[in-house]
Amino acid sequence: DAIAQDTLAMAINDIITVGATPVSVQAYWAAGSSAWFDDKQRAHDLVRGWKAACDLCGVSWGGGETPTLKGIVAPETIVLAGGCFWGVQGVFQRVKGVTAAVSGYAGGMSSTADYEKVSTGDTGHAESVKVTYDPKQVSLGALLQIYFSVAHDPTQLNRQGPDIGSQYRSAVFPINEDQAKVVKAYIAQLNQARVFPGAIVTKIEPDKSFYPAEDYHQDYLTLNPRQPYIVYNDLPKIADLKRIFPDLYRDKPVLVMAAL
Repeated sequence: DAIAQDTLAMAINDIITVGATPVSVQAYWAAGSSAWFDDKQRAHDLVRGWKAACDLCGVSWGGGETPTLKGIVAPETIVLAGGCFWGVQGVFQRVKGVTAAVSGYAGGMSSTADYEKVSTGDTGHAESVKVTYDPKQVSLGALLQIYFSVAHDPTQLNRQGPDIGSQYRSAVFPINEDQAKVVKAYIAQLNQARVFPGAIVTKIEPDKSFYPAEDYHQDYLTLNPRQPYIVYNDLPKIADLKRIFPDLYRDKPVLVMAAL
């Protein structure tokens, strides 16, 4: 009996766009559609669909119910704060290997994750950008280089340029302990080398959720290139990215709204 085409297509899409090593079929699908597993036949079809998709995509199936997707690297994310998110997003949208850069808020509660409340400086949130990237194309180290040298000034405490307040602080919100260690070590190297004339004030804030900002904040630099704030504060960052990291720069940004 043939595997349903929709199941097979869905499995192939997951292998290509999600990827992981290893991936538990039950755990993965249960996370998004637990109701499906009330239907044992549906669960069985999904497992068979993944096995067939692995064969078609040239990756190995680990046996049993768990495929091991050798050669497929899952996308990774990091959340970075460095002043107004318009410019930070604009920079990372133009980095090769970055597949998404979403403006938003991190550091506070979900109930205060909106622009008007965050702008008071009393919510604990920082204007942030969630960067999703392909580690086969760009490393975390390269992204940190861009963050510290182009996207913002890590020596400014609770401000960036004309913007003042804790919502404009320099901060990294690591998604796991390993990422936090990498960021901490990178900051230590910069301090030891005395790269900057002042002390680096970037905070590492683990275990914080990210909340996407309102639609009108997404892709703001690209959509408003003549806005005076953008011209004065953010376009120079794009120029610096192109000049300092020519091998990582791309002219066409990856936009949030274009993906919707």
